[in-house]
Amino acid sequence: MYIENNEVKDKISLWLLIMFLLIVLMIVVGGLTRLTDSGLSITKWELFSGFFPPLTEEKWVNYFEQYKLIPEFKIQNYSMTMSEFKIIFWWEWAHRFLGRIIGIFFLIPLVYFTLKIGFKNLLNFYLIFFLICLQGFLGWYMVSSGLVDRVDVSHFRLSLHLSMAFVILSLILWNYLKLNININYQSKLNIFFPLIFLILVFLQIIIGAFVSGMDAGLVYNSWPLMGNAYFPDDNKLINLFSISALSDASLVQFLHRNLAYIILIFYLIILFKVYKNKINTSFKAVNILGIFLLSQVILGILTLLNGVHMFLASMHQISSIFLVSSSIYFLYKNKKS
Repeated sequence: MYIENNEVKDKISLWLLIMFLLIVLMIVVGGLTRLTDSGLSITKWELFSGFFPPLTEEKWVNYFEQYKLIPEFKIQNYSMTMSEFKIIFWWEWAHRFLGRIIGIFFLIPLVYFTLKIGFKNLLNFYLIFFLICLQGFLGWYMVSSGLVDRVDVSHFRLSLHLSMAFVILSLILWNYLKLNININYQSKLNIFFPLIFLILVFLQIIIGAFVSGMDAGLVYNSWPLMGNAYFPDDNKLINLFSISALSDASLVQFLHRNLAYIILIFYLIILFKVYKNKINTSFKAVNILGIFLLSQVILGILTLLNGVHMFLASMHQISSIFLVSSSIYFLYKNKKS
């Protein structure tokens, strides 16, 4: 994407930066919504009618009565009071409200810039807008899985919803980098390494969402062993090779732990190659990547050892945002001009 008008280019860069920060906030609030078990407090999609929160007691009662009809209330929260319901409601409402704000803040400038520089120059951004709209549908697809026959949402749908958020975040950051950082022709690391690293990080986010969706972080709260052994003693190794492993809490935690080790080892290989081959243009990017990877690993261990304490769990997710962003930056720095 080449934009000749510097004024428009600067405006688009600012717009992308604002969108990046809004989606970061959206991911953080979404994580807290999950950690506080607030995601099922609003039982209807309400694409337009839910823009404003309930402002009368009658509306609050109506929302609460709708919540009382789902299994989460009947089986798990049957003693919940109105004041307790309001706490979980506000988290879910804030998450949905941010989704609407993101859609509006993306669409209006997109129309404006289309009039300025034409549709063809903004095809990437129309793809992002489509994904933002799709994300709204995926959010409801996720919520709907927890309204019948279960007290929680499907961890597969939760993972899909979270992964899409990171895809959108990555595309916005990539386009921002394209506008603001020129790629030179100096030596680079083979693109295979940063690309595989990014794929591994995204795979870890998927598995991490499984952990969150099944509360698998509560199964074993010890490290480096899982209880008294490296492999969970409530399971058999053969089960790891079955598709049902992705719905087994102890095996999912095992996968999450060990994929982290693989990512760390692969990063050390990358670090060695960058410094051995004196790829100066990647020194800064690979060091930043290492800092965020190390913080992510440490926060993950602390989250486990402290029984998935809400603050640590939230910081672990926030750290994943920095890890993905630095992975995108590292990939961009090593792409061909």
